[in-house]
Amino acid sequence: MPKNTLIPAIILLALLLMAFQCFFTVHQTQTALVLQLGDPLSHVYEPGLHFKLPFVQNVIYFDSRVLDYEARSREAFTIDKKAIVLDNYARWRIINPLQFYRTMRTIPGAQARLDDVVYSQLRALVGAYTLTEVVSSHRADIMKEVTNKVSDLMKNFGVEVLDVRIKRTDLPPENQRAIFGRMRAERERQAKQYRSEGEEESTRLRSDADRQRAVILAQATRDAQITRGAADASAAATYADAYNKSPKFYAYMRWLEAMKKSFKENSKMVLSSETPLMGPQ
Repeated sequence: MPKNTLIPAIILLALLLMAFQCFFTVHQTQTALVLQLGDPLSHVYEPGLHFKLPFVQNVIYFDSRVLDYEARSREAFTIDKKAIVLDNYARWRIINPLQFYRTMRTIPGAQARLDDVVYSQLRALVGAYTLTEVVSSHRADIMKEVTNKVSDLMKNFGVEVLDVRIKRTDLPPENQRAIFGRMRAERERQAKQYRSEGEEESTRLRSDADRQRAVILAQATRDAQITRGAADASAAATYADAYNKSPKFYAYMRWLEAMKKSFKENSKMVLSSETPLMGPQ
């Protein structure tokens, strides 16, 4: 390459490199700080194209959007000495990049600090309420108060906390086992109660059925005896009426029946001729 074209190319390349080192762009979702020899300048750069000194200054960027932080589950104690596991999250954003850089440096550092502050405030407020109040009636008040206190504390670090929420409240595993044991014992007690009540009702129904059966049988026996008595009376009346119509014939029939019952096969009987049974009829 001729010298007369190499020198302009080198100059152009140097100018491009200089321009690349002198200008920087901030995205619309970011803010930026310029560090000069490691120290931040006081000016905060908004979205757009900006100028900096080459080689001696460099740029760091910060997300200006609302950020979410998921805290790890931790235990706390209520005022009635009940252990509870809190699972919470926070929504926050950087409102002062310069102060944020001087105190926190990075987002992971801010999240670690935020975790400590949120947990300490949650633990303090949960300790002022009972377990029932934390889970139901005062849960919204606790989250609102924690949000206000954490936001006031984190403003010194250039951070605004918009919301702190309790996602879930659980009991420690040993408490869960104890509660499940009590629930199981309560269900078993209710099952025994239902069984005993069922057996009592079954016994009552059986006793009532046996009583009704005895009453029905007694009434049936009484009706049968009445029917038999009436039939016997009717038969006796019929026999008496027949006897009165022909006494001799009836006596003869009785005599034949007596003879039939008296003389069996291979039977012997010694009677006098004067016995009425052997006499002429």
